Amino acid sequence: MSCKWLAEWALAKLAESVAESVRSHSRLRGPPAIEEQSFRALAGRCGPRIIIPSAFPLRGNLLSQGRVYAIATMDTKGEEIDFVADCLRSAGVDVVTVDVGTLQPPSTVPDVPREQVLAVDGNLVPGRQSPSDDQPGDRPAPVGGSDRGQAISAMAEALARFLSREFSAERVSGVLGIGGSGGTALITQAMRALPIGLPKLMVSTVASGNTAPYVDCTDLTMMFSVVDVAGINTVSERVLSNAAHALAGMVTHSTARRRSRPALGMTMFGVTTPCVTEVRRQLDAEGFDCLVFHATGTGGRAMEKLVESGLIGGVLDITTTEVADQVVGGVFPAGPDRFDRLIERQIPLVVSLGAVDMVNFGSRDTVPSQFRDRTLHVHNAQVTLMRTTADENRQIARWIAGKLNRSTAPVTVLVPEGGVSTLDAPGEPFYDPQADRALFDELESCLVSGDDRRLVRLPQHINDPAFATALADEFLRLHSS
Repeated sequence: MSCKWLAEWALAKLAESVAESVRSHSRLRGPPAIEEQSFRALAGRCGPRIIIPSAFPLRGNLLSQGRVYAIATMDTKGEEIDFVADCLRSAGVDVVTVDVGTLQPPSTVPDVPREQVLAVDGNLVPGRQSPSDDQPGDRPAPVGGSDRGQAISAMAEALARFLSREFSAERVSGVLGIGGSGGTALITQAMRALPIGLPKLMVSTVASGNTAPYVDCTDLTMMFSVVDVAGINTVSERVLSNAAHALAGMVTHSTARRRSRPALGMTMFGVTTPCVTEVRRQLDAEGFDCLVFHATGTGGRAMEKLVESGLIGGVLDITTTEVADQVVGGVFPAGPDRFDRLIERQIPLVVSLGAVDMVNFGSRDTVPSQFRDRTLHVHNAQVTLMRTTADENRQIARWIAGKLNRSTAPVTVLVPEGGVSTLDAPGEPFYDPQADRALFDELESCLVSGDDRRLVRLPQHINDPAFATALADEFLRLHSS
């Protein structure tokens, strides 16, 4: 047995052992490309006869075989996130632990230290000149000084950029976070920046209360921790292991799409249901997968999030009532970024003015005092509607026009001159042709028309079947062009 052959055999066994260790434990410190280069270099020294077992999926397969990013403020929750990571590994999932602590050093060793998170796009740890200044064993510098709120905000923004970059590189198959109120605010902000459809689970001490600020319009899942996230005990062991196994199920058992029809979004309110139902019926018959969103502020933002994620390729924004709440001060505001994603994605877009004759409030006793003498309609015990005035309608028109004037792709606004809701019709409480005319005229005046941006006034009421047909036909025209 020659010494050369023996050396080659030993190197091959070493390489196989290292690769198997990576497959089993998945505790990779650097980007996969760097780790793979190290193995390939070792393989090169072993000679052409040696084949290294691949511990790294090819780049094109990383989306389906990527890793779960387990995230916590590891200065206080290192033991807990390591327990979660071990549960995920036992379920056959590759895991990377990420430290987003902002004050003390981590209590356990993370796969991705906080400095690496902060260094994305040149965001440095305060007091350090460059990411390369970080040396093993250095005490991590606090983020944002002594103000804990500022520190959490700074880390949340950095984490969002870090995860978005990792997802773009096809390295993320899911995200699991654990934390109290501060950690929940930090981690969920980053989760919300990820596309809908990517598994996201947050175990939190505040998950049994108002979760709207954390979830917003995403598919983020929250699980109540029951006890504080402080050590592994009889309760936390069960809750955290359940969370880990739930996410493992999400990332390992994805469901194949059952239908390949092109998806489009539509906005609806109860007072525009006849219109949207008819449009949906017609476009469904044309082969579209019609997704209807309740125009409650969150509904519109959820639709735009799906557009941004590439899951929706066209929109009929029939019910723009959220703009009325945004302008006047109702409880279902559109948000300042409404329409922006629709315009940026340059998808076929048809807009109408459904339910902009009303502003939404809660029960009647919650209507602000300055509106108590206005025309009000109690929709149910929890919802009170207020009729918009001519002046408010002009503001609404200017707000919509200001957004749509930025569009560079085809967009059409169809105006139902016969009324914009079931309450805006002869004999109904919100029927006010003068206020409607102010809305229509102002929008026509402010919208910069052209070949790709049109406003068409039609005589029908919004819930007239003929108006629904006009909406469907116009969308088909834009889609085909």
